[in-house]
Order: sequence, then C-alpha cells, then structure tokens
Amino acid sequence: MPYNIAVAGKGGTGKTTVASLVIGELVEKELTPVLAVDADPNATLSEALNIDVPSTLGDILAESRDRENIPASMDKRRHIEFQISTALAENSGFDLMVMGRTEGPGCYCSVNDILRSYMDELMPNYEYAVLDNEAGMEHISRRTTRDIDLLLIVSDENPIGVRSAGRIHELVKDLEINVGSTYLVLNRARGDVHPRLQEEIDKLDLDLAGTIPDDKVLVDYNLEQRSLLDLPQDSQARKAVAEMMDELMA
Repeated sequence: MPYNIAVAGKGGTGKTTVASLVIGELVEKELTPVLAVDADPNATLSEALNIDVPSTLGDILAESRDRENIPASMDKRRHIEFQISTALAENSGFDLMVMGRTEGPGCYCSVNDILRSYMDELMPNYEYAVLDNEAGMEHISRRTTRDIDLLLIVSDENPIGVRSAGRIHELVKDLEINVGSTYLVLNRARGDVHPRLQEEIDKLDLDLAGTIPDDKVLVDYNLEQRSLLDLPQDSQARKAVAEMMDELMA
C-alpha cells in the first residue's frame, strides 16, 4: 500500500495549494507514482495543477442513475467501476482522480462506498497518495480513507483558522481513524508567528510542521492559471514545502 498523505483544513486556508505543492515535491524527488485524489466537492485541485479531467465520480454516478446508460450485459456497480477506471487523469509521475459533486443533497454514501472499494484495488499501484479533503472531512468521517500515514491540517494566520484546525484534529481522534502523524501547517505566513497566534497554537495538541510564506510568484501562477507544479525552484512557497516534507519524511 502507498504512503497516504491527507491535507485538510477549513475553506479558504489554501489546503489545495498545499496539496499541490506536496504532489510537486514528491514528483520532483521521483517518489512516484503518486495518486492524487481531489476529495473536495468544490473540486479545484485539477485547476491548481492545470489538468483536464475526463470526468468526475459525481458525473459518473449521476449518469449511471439512468439504466439506459448502462449496457444490458453489465450490472450497475461493474459499469460504474469501469467508468471510474477511465476517469483517472494520467500525468507524468502521478494520476489524478476527482470526486466532484455529490449524488444528491447531503449524500455521499454511494460515492464513498464505490470509491473505497475501487481505491482498495487501485492503491497498491502507487508509492504515495495525496488526498485533498474538504473542510468538513466528509471522506475521512465516512471512512473513505482507510489509513492515513501523515495528516496535514492547514490554517492561515488567523486564530479562527487555528481553532478550526484543532477541531478537525479532535474530529479525527473521535472517529478513531488510523493516523500515523498529524501536524499543523500555517499557510500564507508573513514572517515569524505572531505571539497571539502562537498562544492559540500552544493550546492545541498539534505540532507545527512549518510555515509557508505568502508567495507573490504563487499568486501570479494562480492568476495566470498556470500549474503550481511548474513553480520555479526559487519560489518561497515551494522551498518551504520542500523543507517541511524533508523533515516530516526523514
């Protein structure tokens, strides 16, 4: 099985950016192949990586509701699993799977069940897996992810974000998910950690893995819709993630 890295955090903290940079670091170090999973209904990982995705799991399940779209010789689940296999966006060093929208208001049950089954078969083909989770940790709470080796909870330089990171950490512990290590990551940092923010961090049962600076180059890449995998080596955000991952995976 691959080494599973999950990235989580409340919306707006930049967790998809962090997930993208982690994927880039693994590919740069040739720790491949990598499976990237966008498990956020507001799917933006493909945009951050500038990758066209053939279809999402949500699209596949929506289409499969109509029996006319399923060959008579194939049952529904087998058809869905086949469609999922064609939904992988293959790239140099990594593949991307996008969950997409839910199958109905507030319901992810069938999506998670099929994804869990399919990923159990898919995972052994990869050295690493990086999962970009939504703010509510829906896929972890529904056990889509069996085990997590490294959980990175992202916050911005805001006490509210840090407290939210603490609540996510407590949720994971309450769910008794098998997590190897959990760390806090401060994104868009503007220098040393402010003493008031450090007080909030000290209240948590979380070690700070590192800070990622507010990088103008990264902002420019986002505005120009360029892949974050192509950030230059001297990008401050890229260098910070490289150093952080070196320490975490030493």
